[in-house]
Amino acid sequence: MKTQAAGLDASVEHFDAIIVGAGMVGTALVGLLTNAGMQVALVETKAEPLRLAAFGDHPPAPRVSALTPVSQRLLSHLKAWPAMADTRITPYRYMQVWDAEGSGSIQFSADEAGAPVLGHIVENEVTLAALNEQVLALPKVSTFFGVGVEALQTSDNGRWLVLKDGRQLYTPLLIAADGAHSTMRELAGISVAEEPMQQEAVVTTVRCEKPHGDTARQAFIAGRPLAFLPLTVNGDDRYCSIVWSTTPEHAKQLTEFSSDALGQALSDAFDYRLGQVSAVDAAYRFPLIQRHAAQYVQPNLALVGDAAHSIHPLAGQGVNLGFMDAAVLAEEVVNAWQRGAPWGALSTLSRYERRRRLDNSAMLGLMKGFKVLFGSEVPALTLARNIGMSGMNQLVPLKRLVMRQAIGERGRLPQSCR
Repeated sequence: MKTQAAGLDASVEHFDAIIVGAGMVGTALVGLLTNAGMQVALVETKAEPLRLAAFGDHPPAPRVSALTPVSQRLLSHLKAWPAMADTRITPYRYMQVWDAEGSGSIQFSADEAGAPVLGHIVENEVTLAALNEQVLALPKVSTFFGVGVEALQTSDNGRWLVLKDGRQLYTPLLIAADGAHSTMRELAGISVAEEPMQQEAVVTTVRCEKPHGDTARQAFIAGRPLAFLPLTVNGDDRYCSIVWSTTPEHAKQLTEFSSDALGQALSDAFDYRLGQVSAVDAAYRFPLIQRHAAQYVQPNLALVGDAAHSIHPLAGQGVNLGFMDAAVLAEEVVNAWQRGAPWGALSTLSRYERRRRLDNSAMLGLMKGFKVLFGSEVPALTLARNIGMSGMNQLVPLKRLVMRQAIGERGRLPQSCR
């Protein structure tokens, strides 16, 4: 759609909203805004969108997310969930967490939470490809793939982008969904607090001797959480996605192991709870840094997902927080747009920030607290955490409250997630 914005050349393309970053969160947000009738542009440096046809019978991708039932509702609202289910998703109804340095343990179940499942383990690429197929073909979506942003400029009533190919786009609402190293956040001059966690995450896919039993398992090994997340591949329920948050030195060692040596290291570390483990993919590592932007919004600009906050993978909450950002921002923006109010105004966007910042801050703080608690080798703290875990396991009402929080049932949920 090409129209002339005030004070701009007629060749500038004008949109109700522009989203930079075509990951899961950005693409979901495109769908939410477009379904309400807004004209939306999506800008992405990658050459082309991922499609479900690319999966075929390929083994699972190494990066997965534990999607909560609330995120499932959002993806169902966007009509992406059925395609995901037809491709590959793995529900889990149970969760086991234990301290490998002691006797403390806790078990959760969907029945205790009053939910059909605690969540689903889904490859990030499956979620993104399904969103692409539902969202990018919508008539009010314009896509700009394979092009980066050269400059960000500001006017009294909006923002415009100069793309690296020379095109210019103007909007009353620019949304940065371009990840933890957000170019848009930097161009907007928004600072970010970074806290390196002194750990790296090692991810890979394995096949175990025993079936996973619809259970997500996590052991704390000397402060280094090792998760075995259930995957079912072509009906075989002996696969798991591995996330091991460990020291940089250990992470480097794991990624340099042969497949046999990696499988043996995982078998030993997990105390053979799922029998012998065989690695079916290479191991990949990436540094763990928690980030939180000093502000989520400026006039005519908002940050969502990892551009606003990135979190330790310990609780698997990263993309769930991002999806909630998208749902809340869309709700506030669409409400303003439908009543003819300035949807990019700071008064509109600040409502989004108020609704999301506290929840995100609480989750970031909780993850930091877990790292300190389980990373300590002080005997008294070790004893306290083991007693605490085992004690909570006996308190069903408290466990149910914790589980309701973990599956996303907290705060005022936007309509698209109810």
